[in-house]
Amino acid sequence: MKPLKEKISITIDSDLLAELKAEADKDDRSLSQFINLILRKFIKSKKDD
Repeated sequence: MKPLKEKISITIDSDLLAELKAEADKDDRSLSQFINLILRKFIKSKKDD
């Protein structure tokens, strides 16, 4: 079963948002999917420390 999704609202620097959108496009993912992927990798790396 897939994890449940929750909608949130955040404020992000416009230059960072542009970079994230570009990288998500390169990876053929939605921005939301790409941010989830980045956050999961970050959390996993913190747990592995």
